[in-house]
Amino acid sequence: MDLLEAARVGDRRALGRLVSAVEDDTALGREALAVAGNGGDTWLTGVTGPPGAGKSTLVDRLIDEAMSDGQVAVVAVDPSSPFTGGAVLGDRVRMQRHTDDDRVYIRSMANRGHLGGIAEATPRIVALLQGLGFGEIIIETVGVGQSELEVASLAHTVLVVFAPGWGDDVQAAKAGLIEAGDIFVVNKADRPGVKETVSALIGALEVGKPQPWTPPVIEAVATNGDGIAALWDAIGDHRRHLEESAAR
Repeated sequence: MDLLEAARVGDRRALGRLVSAVEDDTALGREALAVAGNGGDTWLTGVTGPPGAGKSTLVDRLIDEAMSDGQVAVVAVDPSSPFTGGAVLGDRVRMQRHTDDDRVYIRSMANRGHLGGIAEATPRIVALLQGLGFGEIIIETVGVGQSELEVASLAHTVLVVFAPGWGDDVQAAKAGLIEAGDIFVVNKADRPGVKETVSALIGALEVGKPQPWTPPVIEAVATNGDGIAALWDAIGDHRRHLEESAAR
């Protein structure tokens, strides 16, 4: 399959055509998925949280860290445009400094009205990118509420991003966002209210039975990179925890 081989060696135009075919569930897309294989060594990191928390800027910083381990792909799910039905490309704009880097592939896709924070085609596109050898894939959801958390069933590590001022609403989110997260990030930590939000998250996480993994709560300022190295270390810690648990 010529397009698939071209995509494997870094042809981003060929990759874009394949991703579009998979998203649209065409015969070409189904063939590509059938022959791409699986990427057992790929690590999938989901980034979710309420609107306005700064998820896209945080993902932009995580790309810098992930590139040190090889190729990285980002699947950013945007709301559908009410005019064209396509993605509102806010995520791609915030990550534009990476668009010319051969080690990075960024795909914005419309949710097309699909509930759950991702698009119906997101798992298929992730499977294609895994098969093409991307070692790190970051999946960014649209702004979500309590129950729109399909990314938790797709990603190995789920980051839940809040902004200061969410302290009073953490308990209301307990049944959804809090239970889904492996790592919690209070972004925009240079703003008032960060300590209260961190305390509320820690308090919510302490409720219930002890778990094998205790989700850390990390403060970050994605606009200037503060806290990103600690966040990347936490993702690595969670990966080792899962790998060691599976080996037992």
